[in-house]
Amino acid sequence: MTTRIIIARHGNTFTKEQTPLRVGARTDLPLVETERGTNIGKYMKMNTFYPAAVFAAPLHRTLETARLAIAALDKDVPLIVDNRFTEIDYGPDEGKTDEEVIARIGQKAIDDWNTQAIVPHGWNVSVEAIIKAWHDFALEVETNYHDKTVLVVSSNGIIRFAPYLTGDFHKFSEEYNIKVGTGSVCVLEKNDGETFWAVKAWGLKPKEFLSQ
Repeated sequence: MTTRIIIARHGNTFTKEQTPLRVGARTDLPLVETERGTNIGKYMKMNTFYPAAVFAAPLHRTLETARLAIAALDKDVPLIVDNRFTEIDYGPDEGKTDEEVIARIGQKAIDDWNTQAIVPHGWNVSVEAIIKAWHDFALEVETNYHDKTVLVVSSNGIIRFAPYLTGDFHKFSEEYNIKVGTGSVCVLEKNDGETFWAVKAWGLKPKEFLSQ
């Protein structure tokens, strides 16, 4: 029997005309489009990944994305707000442009964050707490949703720590880009008797998959 966790990053909070800012837990922006959330649901429906429950962080961008995905599934699926998936706090870099962030901490710090999840100086992040939250959640899913699928809608800073469920984050981060794009999907599965979760897809863009 296979238990499945599908993780999706929320949709866009900035239009193409706007300059993206580093948006964390203290900035609660709405979505500026609906396509990505809808495509998450369409992708799951096409693959018959019907979730027994959808978990989402309590921010507008994550909740809206979750509701769009549920609507596209055309199923009555419970939406559960889970604070553990709330985006990280970027400290003094909250609401700043990439250029401003790099000016403060340097390009290497950003590269280390994007490739190894090493937290830059000044950000209010407990790596241990995030990793524990993923492990606790995975255990809850195995217990409460055994042989079923659940969907988690979260943000970039939180999702990059999910590969710790594989048992070898270092190896995973060498092979994959841990930075997941908006509206992208990751699929983790665990068969009965296995110790760790296996990543079946990472950073998949539903729009590209649906257009095939």
